Amino acid sequence: MKYFSTRGGDDLLSFEEAVLTGLAPNGGLYIPKYIPSLPQNWQEDWKSYSFVDLSVAVLSLYISPDELSKDELRALVNKSYSTFRHPDVTPVTKLSDNEFVLELFHGPTFAFKDVALQLLGNFFEFFLARKNARKSPGEQPARLTVVGATSGDTGSAAIYGLRGKKNLSIFILHPKGRVSPVQEAQMTTVTDANVHNVAVRGTFDACQDIVKALFADRPFNEKHHLGAVNSINWARILAQTVYYFLAYFHVRAQIPRHETSEIQFVVPTGNFGDVLAGYYAKRMGLPMGKLVVATNTNDILARFWRSGRYEKVNSSPDAAPANGTQADGGVQATLSPAMDILVSSNFERLLWYLAYEASSATPDATRRSSAGATIDAWMKSVKRDGRVEVPADVLELARRNFLAERVSDDQTLETIKQYFIGNPSYIADPHTAVGLSVARILATKNTPSVVQVILSTAHPAKFSEAVTKALATSQSFDFERDVLPQEFRGLLEKERRVIDVDEPSEELVKKVIESKASL
Repeated sequence: MKYFSTRGGDDLLSFEEAVLTGLAPNGGLYIPKYIPSLPQNWQEDWKSYSFVDLSVAVLSLYISPDELSKDELRALVNKSYSTFRHPDVTPVTKLSDNEFVLELFHGPTFAFKDVALQLLGNFFEFFLARKNARKSPGEQPARLTVVGATSGDTGSAAIYGLRGKKNLSIFILHPKGRVSPVQEAQMTTVTDANVHNVAVRGTFDACQDIVKALFADRPFNEKHHLGAVNSINWARILAQTVYYFLAYFHVRAQIPRHETSEIQFVVPTGNFGDVLAGYYAKRMGLPMGKLVVATNTNDILARFWRSGRYEKVNSSPDAAPANGTQADGGVQATLSPAMDILVSSNFERLLWYLAYEASSATPDATRRSSAGATIDAWMKSVKRDGRVEVPADVLELARRNFLAERVSDDQTLETIKQYFIGNPSYIADPHTAVGLSVARILATKNTPSVVQVILSTAHPAKFSEAVTKALATSQSFDFERDVLPQEFRGLLEKERRVIDVDEPSEELVKKVIESKASL
């Protein structure tokens, strides 16, 4: 299997090269040369597989055995998921015969991003160690300077995945004061020498733009050997496809007449990585209905499926939430901050497939090239004008596999409350509540055969303010007793290490990396 950039070019990379490179030099994202089909008897052969077994089975379809043998891959997968608190890694909780929650927060940092970032950290370490084992005595070891931006959970998950690893430095940029207190503490209380937290006065989108600019700066990139942990890194998307398969098997085993049921995955998303993983699983052959994109008021994705316009600024009359605030560049500050973004980086991957399907060019290589040129033009338009509008046939293709809805903060709070007082009682974090709220909207339109699986992306303790606000009038609720895990007790009082950057400046961040990367 080889990988190429969504923005064109002739380079075909191995899996190792795609993982270590992260972002393509032309600004594109790496995607596989083709999407493999599932083996003929996969439903029967895989139905009793553990999460580790499914990971090996799915990942093997995308990674050549010449790069990683089955034994090497299994060892890396085992190592990655031994850190999770639940034996299923991503267990399924049944709320009713038609509603399930796929819990993705049982990793070290209580967030779904642990699923991919524990594995990515081990990929980095393995590939670097192999490179260095081939070097001559006295030769400079291969190193990687990992740079990422976070709106909350990516940062701590990446740090926990890479902390203490040899020949790796990690720099995580976060918007100062715009992540939850627990998320900030999880990042900044990690004091390993190779971990560097950078608090940027600005938005997540500004942090993300800086990261992309650093990767596009070829001399700087080549000097520091930059690596990516954001979901622009293909390995993250690949790792996340696995829990769709696990959910499929576990839900089918719990529903009557599963042969006639249709599974509808509802995914709260901002950067589009989590739902894109579901798209790959669907394209591979995993049976499911349309994937549901659930957004908060920062609804660039929901607006795209409404209008075909992918634009940063929401100019509609109901753009501002009733109880939200306007942040820099049009971002609305909401109770689900990990989704408070203007541009969804991973959406570019989906756009490439839509452009490819819409192209009439032949042969296939020409068609791929045409799609790359189209994406390059669309992304330049987004950067230059803040928007692009896709042709009607492209929008129609997008609507074949996706639905999209948005909800407000008020709806999010009400949903947290309703699920807490429900039977069974369930406590959701605000991001999961966005998914649950959208699921309820769609449930009124679904046929009885539709079974919804809502992806739960974070533990409610990470967003104590929102959960406490939603349940303030519930006398039976006690945050410390009902929500707070032992690992979070005393976290906010721990020693911290953070570097402040007073403006969203690429040059200022470069100086930070220059001064710390070799330490």
